[in-house]
Parts: sequence; C-alpha cells; structure tokens
Amino acid sequence: MTGTGARPLNVTVVGAGIGGLAVAAALRKCGHVINVYESFEVKTEIGAGVGMQSNAVRVLKSLGYKRENLKGGIFDGMTIHNAETAKFKKFPTRNWDSLRKEGLENFSCHRGDLHAELLRLATEKDAADGPPAKLHFGNKVVSCDPEAATITLANGETVTSDLVIGADGIHSIVRTSVLGKEVQAEPTGWACYRCMFDASNINDHPEFDWVLKNMNTIRQEGSQLAEHIVYGVRGSTLINFVAFDSHEGRDTKRPIAQPATKEEIWARYPTFHEKFRHLFDLPLATPVLRWELRALPLLPTWIKGRAAIIGDAAHATLPLLGQGAGLALEEAGCLRVLFPAGTTPDQVPARLAAFQDLRKERGEFVNVQSVAQADPEYRVKFTKNSDFRAYLWDYDTMKTSEEYFTKHFGAGQVR
Repeated sequence: MTGTGARPLNVTVVGAGIGGLAVAAALRKCGHVINVYESFEVKTEIGAGVGMQSNAVRVLKSLGYKRENLKGGIFDGMTIHNAETAKFKKFPTRNWDSLRKEGLENFSCHRGDLHAELLRLATEKDAADGPPAKLHFGNKVVSCDPEAATITLANGETVTSDLVIGADGIHSIVRTSVLGKEVQAEPTGWACYRCMFDASNINDHPEFDWVLKNMNTIRQEGSQLAEHIVYGVRGSTLINFVAFDSHEGRDTKRPIAQPATKEEIWARYPTFHEKFRHLFDLPLATPVLRWELRALPLLPTWIKGRAAIIGDAAHATLPLLGQGAGLALEEAGCLRVLFPAGTTPDQVPARLAAFQDLRKERGEFVNVQSVAQADPEYRVKFTKNSDFRAYLWDYDTMKTSEEYFTKHFGAGQVR
C-alpha cells in the first residue's frame, strides 16, 4: 500500500530494451508493481555506442544512475571534419559550464553498458525504492487488449494489469493493438554500417589523437548523406564507428541487418582523406553490419484505453539527431511524474492522455527532423543552429511534466 491508502498499480511493460527498462526503473520508484515481458531468452544490446545528451542525462540522474557503470567518455559538442581535406571545426555545447556544475555533461557509452545500468536500476533490490521489477524472458507477446490492459503470450497465457506500456520496438505488437491495424516502419533509402574497433593500444599511435578528443563527424560537403560518426566508449578502449550510405530497394520483408566488411565500407567512400582510412587498420572488436534504416510514419495516436507505446514503437526514425535512446528516457521520466504513488486504476486513461499531450508533438518533431537530416542542406543548418540543438538537448522532461501535472491534476497529488 502507498501512503495514500491506494494499492500500487500493476504495470505490464512489453520489451526489455533501453526504453522498457527505463520505464520499469522509473515506475518502480513510484512503488508500482512492474512485470516486463521480453520475447528473447536473453536480452542484450547490439555492440554499438550511444550518445547521451543532457536531456537524457537528466532522466538518468533522476533514476539514480552511476556514471562510472557506463564507462562513458564526456564530450563537449562535436567536431566536424571535412572528409576530403581533413580540416575541422569544433562546435561546443552551449551552457557547458552550467551543465558540468549540474552533473549533466554529454557523454558517450556502449549501449550494452547503458542497458546493464537500467537493468540494475529496475531489478536490483537495493538500487531504488519500490519493489524490483520482475523480468519474464522468453515470453513473446502476440496481442494486447488496450481497453482491458491485457496481453496474451505465445503460450496462450493472458496477463491483466492496470497499465500496459509497449516498448517493443520497431516491430511493435502493442502498436498494432493501439492503432487497430498494422503500421510498418518503411525503408528510407538510407543505410548505415556499424562496427567497433579495438582501441586498447591506440595511445601508441599519435595519428589517432583526433578520435578520442570529442564526438567526431566526418562529412563530405555538398553531397548526399555520406558521413562517418566516430567516438570512443568504455574508457576509450573501443571506438564506435557509424557510416551512412544510400540504400536501394524498399523491401520491408528483407532483414534489417546484413553482414559486411571493412573493405566494403571504405570502397563506398573513395574520396575520403587518408587520415580517416587509418581507422580501418585497427582490429575489429565486433562484426561489421550494414543496417537498412527505416522510419515510422506519424501515427494518429500513441494511446488507447490503458495502453501506450513509447520509443521506437511510437516514433522509430533515422539516427541522425542521436535522440532515439534519449527520447525513450524522456518518456520514461514523463510517465514517472504522471503515475505517482497513489494513482488509482480509474485514473490511468486520463494520465495516458496527458502523456500523449506532453510527448507526441516532441516525438514527431524529432522523427521528422531526423529524416530531414539526410538532406545536406538541413544537416548544415543543424550544425550551425544552436537554438535547434538547444531545443533538443536542453529540454527538461521532468520539469515540464511536473508543471503539467500541477496544472491539470492538482498540486495535492502524491508525486
């Protein structure tokens, strides 16, 4: 029981990725009973890096994360390199000194380390107040009844709760149930190569000094999307590498990821400066994969009855603004504010309507603007427009949600 006498909500989270675990960790702190259902027997994140800007770090900080567990490298803005001349220009983060004082500096980390930390916050007994979330691996959800807050598993079992959160990614089952029809993420005409290089001996090679000093973008000026993103993770023992490229074909049934090679990558960028070719002399720490990039259309709703979708289930898009994980964390933070201890089951639909009011416009803005970044003109505008970057990175989902809550539900609610 909570301090109000109301019982905790029973919450079902579908998906144990970054978004699902963030929601579990957030709602756990409100004292609710969380059950997370994941189709895989063991859920792990791909071997790739992720950038955490201050909008996401605010939420992690509110959850009580330990930065040392993420082994992240702090970065101040970005460094843009001309792919052909190797000349570069730095674009620092606005208000960097104040962010440092608040402990909100941008950092890069391995997705697996972020996933592990969110798992700790959601499930370890002493990681947070509230009962630890229970994870049910190898339990594929095949349908959801949003009005009844019921999910059905592949084994025929049904689970009924007070609230269902669909964090089940680009192929979301909960999305289909919320919308009443299947909506697929469509190919965008773009792809990216992903891999990690072993940088354990990089300090012996001064030609790599540029790699670890900041978040690096290597951009071919004036062309279509032909750029590399390079930065260090895990104490700079690994280098995260992403290379964007055009992609022919729009077959949604084709696997999103296909094996590739270092040689294949470099062959796609023959005019890039020799300085950047040296990266490919480093040993691989992960296989090279070529990912077809897909994006969801804007959806008519993210909610129905007692169910909502978040993260890629709601707004999967191109990774060109680096906000995929950040938005999922923001949405988890918002849900924490809207479902404090003392929330009753009959209040769930109104709180989900508030969630949509608070989150859908921002999620759609990032969706549209991320796709627009494939146009070189828009890409340059983003680099130069500090107000645009500030809108993304300075956003405080906790404060915004708290102000909304007070206005619409009253300051007397338990939060």
